Amino acid sequence: MAIFFLLVGLEIKRELIEGELASVRQASLPVLAAIGGVVVPALIYHAINNNSETAAGWGIPMATDIAFAIGILSILGRRVPLGLRIFLTALAIVDDLVAIVVIAVFYSEELHVDALLYAGGIFALLIVFNKLGIKSLVFYLIPGAVMWYFVHHSGVHATIAGVLTALTVPTNPTADESPLEKLEHAIVKPVNFLIMPIFAFVNTNIQFEAGMLQGLTNKLGLGILLGLCLGKPLGILVMSWLAVKLKISSLPEGVQWGQMLGVGLLAGVGFTMSIFIALLSFSNQEWQTNAKFAILVASLISGLAGFLVLKKAIGNLKA
Repeated sequence: MAIFFLLVGLEIKRELIEGELASVRQASLPVLAAIGGVVVPALIYHAINNNSETAAGWGIPMATDIAFAIGILSILGRRVPLGLRIFLTALAIVDDLVAIVVIAVFYSEELHVDALLYAGGIFALLIVFNKLGIKSLVFYLIPGAVMWYFVHHSGVHATIAGVLTALTVPTNPTADESPLEKLEHAIVKPVNFLIMPIFAFVNTNIQFEAGMLQGLTNKLGLGILLGLCLGKPLGILVMSWLAVKLKISSLPEGVQWGQMLGVGLLAGVGFTMSIFIALLSFSNQEWQTNAKFAILVASLISGLAGFLVLKKAIGNLKA
């Protein structure tokens, strides 16, 4: 997962330097939509699970699985407006950034200051390498691996080391391939086709038992289902509508509100990211299994609903 978060960090930095998050005007709509899409699901889960033993899982419905959401959108092919693809990608990246902060702050163990200081020293060294214009990836990946070791022993979740390493890798706003883009191209396929499927296969290991469906209606299952299936699209749509009405942002070119609803539903596909946070939230095996089953059901509902809504919205637009 540290390598997965290394890729996420590379994507975030590229978008900040030369992509859809490079200017306030460009970034405002996906950033505000992403904030709505993480706050509303967390509030729904908290309202249902407040003062219960499963209250710690409030971060589970906040996450969007960027690979699955964009993969479902891609099924519709070239009929999808370019602006809608870019919006979903930027929204999912901001969503991942929020998840990183949540994991670091709320799902880390007891801090060990000495290890954290060593990790901070290595991070400072990587920044110096960047400022000196060193472009060889060896100077970033080897110290990054050492930083991962110290972050792991500091009590902060070790995946954060991947993001910190990524943020120091040099890039540029030109068409020339930068070290960041070179590294991103090198690891994107191994992450998407090896690391994430293995993670999903190993950690989605659910033994189906009688009564699992009833688990969807307890506080934990209901919080996840409503958070992902209802909270995600509601938060994204409300924040997007407010941003447009207040003239802070505007809808992407060629995009209409029906399509925005479809994207909001797709954002409810939590899957691997939500499962990851569920494993961090609970040590109780029964709660983990309950949470994973609810995540799978919610992701299937959100993915199918998002696909159908988008297909109809794009079909109506073409007609």
